[in-house]
Amino acid sequence: MEVVWAVGQVGTAWLAVVFGLIIVPSALGVSLGISEAYMWVLVKTLEWATIRLQKGAKKPQPQMPRTPTANGIIERDETPMEKEISLLHRADFEFSHIFYFCRKGFEAIVEDEVTQRFSSEELLSWNLLTRTNVNFHYISLRLTVVWVIGVIVRYCFLLPLRFTLAAIGIASMIVGTTAVGQLPNGRVKNYLSEVVHLTCSRILVRALSGTIHYHNKENRPQKGGICVANHTSPIDAIILTNDGCYAMVGQVHGGLMGIIQRATVKACPHVWFERSEMKDRHLVTKRLREHVADKTKLPILIFPEGTCINNTSVMMFKKGSFEIGGTIYPVAIKYDPQFGDAFWNSSKYNIVSYLLRIMTSWAIVCNVWYLPPMVRKEGEDAVQFANRVRSAIARQGGLTELPWDGGLKRAKVKDTFKEEQQKNYSKMLVRNGSVG
Repeated sequence: MEVVWAVGQVGTAWLAVVFGLIIVPSALGVSLGISEAYMWVLVKTLEWATIRLQKGAKKPQPQMPRTPTANGIIERDETPMEKEISLLHRADFEFSHIFYFCRKGFEAIVEDEVTQRFSSEELLSWNLLTRTNVNFHYISLRLTVVWVIGVIVRYCFLLPLRFTLAAIGIASMIVGTTAVGQLPNGRVKNYLSEVVHLTCSRILVRALSGTIHYHNKENRPQKGGICVANHTSPIDAIILTNDGCYAMVGQVHGGLMGIIQRATVKACPHVWFERSEMKDRHLVTKRLREHVADKTKLPILIFPEGTCINNTSVMMFKKGSFEIGGTIYPVAIKYDPQFGDAFWNSSKYNIVSYLLRIMTSWAIVCNVWYLPPMVRKEGEDAVQFANRVRSAIARQGGLTELPWDGGLKRAKVKDTFKEEQQKNYSKMLVRNGSVG
């Protein structure tokens, strides 16, 4: 009995500290300076570790910044294919001309610009989160001791704290939205719904030790609009709802996610689709247009890439979001990988493994830029509009813009795309006089 009583006392004290120092300040939208102090100590520690690592290396090499489009394995010739072929085929066709395509093929195998976007971003310096990188062997006893202390802090203190905060945030979201959902539709219900969503999102951000910098808040999405953003992680939605409320769009799930969806939709006009409905593009477009037409409803939050990309690039935007009409509010999200890798490689890690990695990282630090609203120009089709919005997000976030479909994470290149490239090549040969 004494053991049970002692455990109860410890648990009560733990919850009292969590509520007093984190939950209540989060609900009020204020900071006690604890996270700022934690980040200051963390930055100083990582700077010290980097210096020790450089001094302890046997053959120190200058750290050269790497471009986001290459990892340094090969050096590419950025000359356009059409120009190279025009120089290649000054005479009649020769068998040696195929070497150009052999070289391009080897480049794609060694280092293609698509599949490397589906793996974690490489770091320029060690962040004390792993010992598996071959570049970071044993350097000194002090560095090893700091790493061990970091493991103890992350797994024995931060992980239980973050799990507690996440459980409180999710439970509050379910209970709060269920209660608000019982009220009649009106201003009071909408106001309380926004309060519940903002409060719970702030608690969940604290569960990630999140430090978020929002820029150009005057461009924040307005009601009746569509917010589109690049997609790195499932927590992107939490990052954005920490600063404002949105109507989510997505597929109906089961389990805990399904419970959250059914609870939140009672208080907020989220748009959830059954699996069979998601395949009907016209039905999806119709329901989204009805939502946008109502200027009293929250802006819709959509990630047009359709999958998570590794924080270095922006891939093709699906055109469906840009056929609805209305005003588009672009948002660029860029994470700082020094403190933790926010990218979710869903083809490698399940959601439980991903959340464990996130909750045992140092922190989630990111910048969010609200871009000026954009509307579809006269004579501009949905694809051109999507590409224009994607370019704006890529420029603001310092991300590489790629025309490829993020669906290549799980699927092969379509035969139609291969045939299109073959047709383009044949046209180049004819135009350059190599054929006929």
